[in-house]
Amino acid sequence: MLISAVIITLNEEFNIERCLASLQGIADEILIVDSLSTDRTKELALQFPNVKFHTQQWLGYSAQKNFANNLASFDTILSIDADEVISDELKESILEIKQTKENPLQVFEVSRLTNYCGHWIKHCGWYPDKKIRIFNRKMIQWQGDFVHETLSLPENAKIIHLKGDLLHYSYNNTSSHLQQLDRFTTLTAQEAHSKGKRTNLLGLYFRPKWKFLRDYIFKLGFLDGYAGYQVCKLSATATFLKYAKLKELNNNDNTCK
Repeated sequence: MLISAVIITLNEEFNIERCLASLQGIADEILIVDSLSTDRTKELALQFPNVKFHTQQWLGYSAQKNFANNLASFDTILSIDADEVISDELKESILEIKQTKENPLQVFEVSRLTNYCGHWIKHCGWYPDKKIRIFNRKMIQWQGDFVHETLSLPENAKIIHLKGDLLHYSYNNTSSHLQQLDRFTTLTAQEAHSKGKRTNLLGLYFRPKWKFLRDYIFKLGFLDGYAGYQVCKLSATATFLKYAKLKELNNNDNTCK
């Protein structure tokens, strides 16, 4: 089985070398589609063997990933983000499946372990964050217009879970988390609004509180120490912002009538 590792990038000079180093010996090709980075992403990426670097103005998460997949030389895609790293155990699992005969209906799932501000988060509902990352591009594509891109799986697809973690280096500091949180909640609110969803004051009040209680207590976020508290607190804040922004969009609809 030959594998094309596919990465979409934008200003990833702080992450790209770590990601590409972990792909050595696994990927038969590394394909990067960059949306007009202004930093050293391209320079650093091209230092690695088997890297093909393309530039494409941003099309949206799903469209950009599908565009990149179509440029790949091989049908089996390993989809990875620039801030992710293949662990040694996961590398061994991937090398094992490379020795098997390709089956277009087989997809391979991994557990993603997130590093948050220097701490590995093993609770809070963040782990195991199961993701399908190896699949056949002829059978499966990305879908979704906003931020929650997902893979469209055939009904008879067989999901195989691989041993080993995909290491996700998420946020280095609180400021970067807050910036991402603001951007993502805007996109998720727009997605919900496009589907005709609405909210009310009760939802705005209770949903964030339930989110914190569920993640910090029932999903054992407190076991991750202060980092776990911060993750759960900001996740609850994200829930509030998402519905507050949705309410604003709904109010704007009423104003325009």
